[in-house]
Amino acid sequence: AAAKKAAAKKAPAKKDPAKKAPAKKAAPKKAVAKKAAPKKAAAKKAAAKKATPKKAVAKKAAPKKATETKAAPKKATIKRAPKKRPVVREDESPWTDSELAEMRTELHSERERLLEEIATTEEGLADLIRDSGDGAGDDQADAGSKTFEREHEMSLANNARDMLEQVDHALARIADGSYGVCESCGKPIGKYRLQAFPRATLCRTCKEAEERF
Repeated sequence: AAAKKAAAKKAPAKKDPAKKAPAKKAAPKKAVAKKAAPKKAAAKKAAAKKATPKKAVAKKAAPKKATETKAAPKKATIKRAPKKRPVVREDESPWTDSELAEMRTELHSERERLLEEIATTEEGLADLIRDSGDGAGDDQADAGSKTFEREHEMSLANNARDMLEQVDHALARIADGSYGVCESCGKPIGKYRLQAFPRATLCRTCKEAEERF
């Protein structure tokens, strides 16, 4: 009987190794878990690789700015304003290019004539001043005559200078588009009046009022 009990006790002891064997089979599960980690790494690498081409596309969009900057010179052509034409009265036709060109030519010709007249008058005035200094023995009649001539030459020179300023003013007004506007009332001077008197700065009504006073 003692031998049977000992055999019965030993039999369960042999079954213990069988219980440990299933525990060893659980180890491969860890290996499976380890294999899952590379999938995440592969997914991250794939996502990173897919994300990088997007940056390259964004960089390719930059050259569009260069095309936008090339369009800037077009603004310079837009800023150019058309030349203003002189105003006219309601019963007059607008100024044509040929009429304006003829007016400029006439004013420039008058300017050259006035410059020559001023130079000639100043030379004559210098001669009169020199003669008046030399004629110490002249009588009163001669002295009075020379004084009159000198004052006359000075008057001519001053008048020519005033007309020259008017010519330059008229040319400047043609250039800035204000030619033909009365400087007193702001109304049109009149095309026909300007063709007769290119240096006119007042309309007929304002000019007559000025002459009365």
